[in-house]
Amino acid sequence: MKYYLIAGEASGDLHAAALMKALKNEDKDAVFRFFGGDLMLAEGGTLVKHYREMAYMGFIPVILNFDKVLANIRLCCNDITQWKPDVVILVDYPGFNLKIAKFVKTHLTSSVYYYISPKIWAWKEYRIKSIRNYVDRMFSILPFEVPFYQKHNYRIDYVGNPTVDELSGRPYQNETFEQFVGESELGNKPIIALLAGSRIAEIKDNLPIMIEAASVFRDYQLVIAGAPGVEPDFYNQFIKGKDVAVVFGRTYRLLQQSRAALVTSGTATLETALIGIPQVVCYKMKGGKLVYQIFKRILHIRFVSLVNLIADREIVKELLVHLFTVENTRRELGILLNDTPERREMISGYKEMTDKLGAPGAPQKAAYLIVESLSKISRT
Repeated sequence: MKYYLIAGEASGDLHAAALMKALKNEDKDAVFRFFGGDLMLAEGGTLVKHYREMAYMGFIPVILNFDKVLANIRLCCNDITQWKPDVVILVDYPGFNLKIAKFVKTHLTSSVYYYISPKIWAWKEYRIKSIRNYVDRMFSILPFEVPFYQKHNYRIDYVGNPTVDELSGRPYQNETFEQFVGESELGNKPIIALLAGSRIAEIKDNLPIMIEAASVFRDYQLVIAGAPGVEPDFYNQFIKGKDVAVVFGRTYRLLQQSRAALVTSGTATLETALIGIPQVVCYKMKGGKLVYQIFKRILHIRFVSLVNLIADREIVKELLVHLFTVENTRRELGILLNDTPERREMISGYKEMTDKLGAPGAPQKAAYLIVESLSKISRT
């Protein structure tokens, strides 16, 4: 069968590549064409457009590049029309992908499936109308999405979470502290890991507060997880003259050897929890308390971190916007560095969250259901 996949950013490239690998196991005749990245290209098929040429995030960047966005949508629609795939598989990236879904369902006969739901449960719940009208089937990686979609009378399959797969199969799981610090040219003190985000703006906002908050713990060494695609020299402005190190390409290994971590809200909070490292979730935004109050009114969720959302209760402390201060961060981090009830309760909560996510195998389960569904359609 012919599979057309659309992933618009690095995380989508990662998850789509894993799905493609699983689809090849289920369908020996699988042929791929896609908007995506290098990881998808490594699985075979034709790369039509790299996500680096289309990843405009936020309102202003989209407006400034609106002509390019429209050109990419036209290119995608025309390419799908000419190639005539059996199915179009959308991977997150809703602003772009829901437009493609509408085009395909109103002009073509291809099925439209979604792998990794847009976060419409957080905001933009109105998008459920487009999903109901233009998406034939949804494959979810977050268990709490199931009751959300059921509430809207829309079918959804929870297939597990691919981050569980990535971490369960990661290398260096048996690495010792001495091996890690020796290879990474670090000191022998226990580690506080700093994960300040993957984008330049995030790092600028979050990292200075993280460093200042953690620097008072003199018995620990501070180690930053360098973000992919960010130049090493960029971090020098934050660590010059300070006893802080940066490591690249070793985030999981760093976390595994850390006593605790300060983590910018995002997938990294889930990764940190699955590795079992106590954390404080941080996120700085300009606008302070006013912005915080606005977002509380816009967002339809009690929590922001995936850890708390999956558990449906507070397991990790969230210090967001104006609450993310040096004093607050230092206090919460200090609690976790010691053998406190709070630390033990957080680690126990991680197990509860992990149980809800289920076993590894998300791409394999999604691929099986996709091929099974398409086979039924082809027989009718």
